Amino acid sequence: MDDFRQTYLRLCKEGGIDPQESVMVKLQECRSSRLDVSGLSLSADTCALLARVFQKDTFFSEVSLSDCMLGDEGAKAFLTGLFYNTTLKVLDLKGNNLKSSGAEVLGKLLARNNTLTRLVLDWNALGVWEEAFAVFCEGLGPNTALTHLDLRNNQVNHRAMLAFAQMLRCNSSLKVLDLRWNNVGLLGGRCLLEALQSNHSVEQLELAGNNIPSDTLKALGMVPLLCLTCSEHVVGRNTDRQSTLRESHSRTQVLHKEIHNLKQEKGRQFQNLMVTIDRQREEMGQSNRSSSIQISQLQEALSERKSAVNCLTAKLQMSEAAVALSEQKNHSLAELIARLKVEKVQLAEAHGREKKKVEQESVSREGQLLSEIQNLTDTNIQLKNKVEEVERKCKSQQQQLFELKQELINSTAELKLKLAQAEDGLEVEKRRFKQGLEDVDRLRQREVEHVSRHLEESEKSLQERIIKLEGQRIQLEEDLSKAKAARVAERSQAEEELSKARVQARQEEHEHVTALEEKLRSARSSLQEVQLHVSQQKQTISERQAKSGQQAIETDSLRRRIDELQQELSGKDQEKVAEVSRVRVELQEQIGHLEAERIAQAGLKEKISALEREIKVLSGNHREALLDKDSETSSLLEKLRLKEAEIKRMRDDEAQRATYLQNAILAFVQGSPLAQYGSSNK
Repeated sequence: MDDFRQTYLRLCKEGGIDPQESVMVKLQECRSSRLDVSGLSLSADTCALLARVFQKDTFFSEVSLSDCMLGDEGAKAFLTGLFYNTTLKVLDLKGNNLKSSGAEVLGKLLARNNTLTRLVLDWNALGVWEEAFAVFCEGLGPNTALTHLDLRNNQVNHRAMLAFAQMLRCNSSLKVLDLRWNNVGLLGGRCLLEALQSNHSVEQLELAGNNIPSDTLKALGMVPLLCLTCSEHVVGRNTDRQSTLRESHSRTQVLHKEIHNLKQEKGRQFQNLMVTIDRQREEMGQSNRSSSIQISQLQEALSERKSAVNCLTAKLQMSEAAVALSEQKNHSLAELIARLKVEKVQLAEAHGREKKKVEQESVSREGQLLSEIQNLTDTNIQLKNKVEEVERKCKSQQQQLFELKQELINSTAELKLKLAQAEDGLEVEKRRFKQGLEDVDRLRQREVEHVSRHLEESEKSLQERIIKLEGQRIQLEEDLSKAKAARVAERSQAEEELSKARVQARQEEHEHVTALEEKLRSARSSLQEVQLHVSQQKQTISERQAKSGQQAIETDSLRRRIDELQQELSGKDQEKVAEVSRVRVELQEQIGHLEAERIAQAGLKEKISALEREIKVLSGNHREALLDKDSETSSLLEKLRLKEAEIKRMRDDEAQRATYLQNAILAFVQGSPLAQYGSSNK
């Protein structure tokens, strides 16, 4: 897995391409042999990089590129990298707008790749172009590895079904075939029926929503508007074929045992024959005549035994070849059973993980509720402690009152002896003290009543809190049901987003056309700039020609100067011969310089002629470029017209498909058991 990411990043750096953070996030999240980048918008450059990574065997055996808006260019760039891959077994290309070139590349892939076992191509447009779909069928026909093919919602009509039926006649590996929600019709259904008569491998076939008449469906042995499985005749024939294969395998085992026993018997017979030959040789030594007769008889017996042995060996080789073929078929069936077991184990593990998640969530919710109940019990205990403290305070006050009463009795006894005269005042004080005691008793009773009321209120609040928690639990269950409904709504919203994405793709095509027009305008502006550059070069050439004329004038003046110097030298005396010779040497040097300058001028003239030729070539190239640009503009306009026609045709096809779907739903509602029950009641 790490090697895959490192290779992807290295190729992005080498090509100077953005590695797309969303793709890197998916690669980092991936912990199994399945790569899922569904819903991401992958560019053609990213698809080309993934193709270069998948050219060699990788860690992944399953790749999902559903709803990635690949188009024909992205699919072509990605699928070319899977031609010689031997690890990928499952490929999902759902909802990628694959058309003509996508179908052709898929045909080439299936013709070369021998490891893909499952191919999902629903919600594309492979059946719109019959020629490209025929190429796809040609590549699928000789393929011996693909067992599951999903072609739902691919606009496959009866003309495309002709090529598909021809493929089914020669294909021997397809077992599960899904053709729901296409436009096969009556002719396509008949072609499919004829093809299934000669096909021995298809075990499951789904054809809902194809406008096939009921009689054709009955001939195929199917029930309309339900999950359509393969015809009873084909299934019976294939089951008979499987039973015959098992019987042949058992018979081959029995034959193998019998052949082994025959070999042992023939070995014993051969040993006995050798013993008899030795005995006959000994007897031959005794008598020549009897030996010659016996030898001739023995030779005849040997030749007969050898012919019999040769026949047995030939039969043995044929039986061994049959056994090898049966063993190979058994091995393939064992591999298929192992794959099914692995898929079953994976599904069980996924179900177990989901179940564990649900249990963990329930355990966490129960823990939260238990923690809240524990908090409530703690608060209840605290309140009880407060009540006990208040009761202790009341007891201490009562103890104090009792002590005060004893002190009062003692003081009264002493005062009776000492204060007999002040009994009247003492009685008044006793009345006052009794009134204070009554007030204290009233206060204590009030406090006790207040504490009891507080306890009752706290118990009521705790009960209300428990009721609220039960209501919250019920509300959580309701929220769970609402979340499930929200998932259904999100699914519908995703379908709406898919339609919006299609509208956005159309807008992007319009923007692409406007960008091409802008490129055309920029090309025209670059042409004007090139013309300006050509005019500037012409001006420089004229300036250089003027300079060359000036240099020619200077050379003429220098020649005249040389003639004058020669005349002056001829008129001088012989005494100045040395000076004349020196001057001649200098003149010769100047002449050499002048000749060098003349050679340079000749080189300049050649450069000027070369520049003129380059100007002519550039002007010719610019004319050709202008012609190419005009042809490109015309081709782009033609492509734009074709795109508009294609969009119009796609809209018509979608409207027709909607009508087909509506008719199918009406037919399903009319043919449902509830509708039949209502009509019978009427």
